[in-house]
Amino acid sequence: MRGTRNSGLLALGGIALAALLAVIGHLEVNEGLNPWALTVSDYAVSDRGGVIDVAMVVLAAATAVLLPALWHAHRPSAARPNRAAEALLAAWVGGLLLAAVVPTNEPGLPMDAAAYVHRYASVVAFLALPVAGWLLARRLPDAAGRRVRGLATASVALAAAMVWSAYPGDRLLLGLVERLLILTEVAMLVVVALTLLRRVTPARAA
Repeated sequence: MRGTRNSGLLALGGIALAALLAVIGHLEVNEGLNPWALTVSDYAVSDRGGVIDVAMVVLAAATAVLLPALWHAHRPSAARPNRAAEALLAAWVGGLLLAAVVPTNEPGLPMDAAAYVHRYASVVAFLALPVAGWLLARRLPDAAGRRVRGLATASVALAAAMVWSAYPGDRLLLGLVERLLILTEVAMLVVVALTLLRRVTPARAA
């Protein structure tokens, strides 16, 4: 369907723009910050209202574009679209938006209420997306479904590594692990968007 393909294009464009803005945001913050040890949120709060915050909003919007298309683009052999998957994708979108609006604390300062809101909004987002991807995988073509499941599994493993680093690991390579997690989860969205872009209706395929 044309609408489904357009949704895929819009989502891919939004993801690409978000990635570009995130890179620019890292280059603009020139305060001797260590990307291996500090999180993306640490960079964002050092440039409050800057391009990293905008990148998070753009990525959330790119995901939101996929929601109606996914509702209609399920495989004929599958059951009705899984409402849990769409709800989890909506949780990812909401978590990203909340994390963009509510900043964490400056690096090295004690956490305040806003920082806790930011942290748990990020946790919800990071955990919701791989579960949503796993549920969506059965509604995608076999090759795409396998890729999404693999990326979802890798995301969960990286999330566990991030929890270890944040607590018993004394923040060892926390920034690196978080960026790998973000890349893996964004790659999952790219696979889903590409699948929608390539999808054709049975009538056209015939």
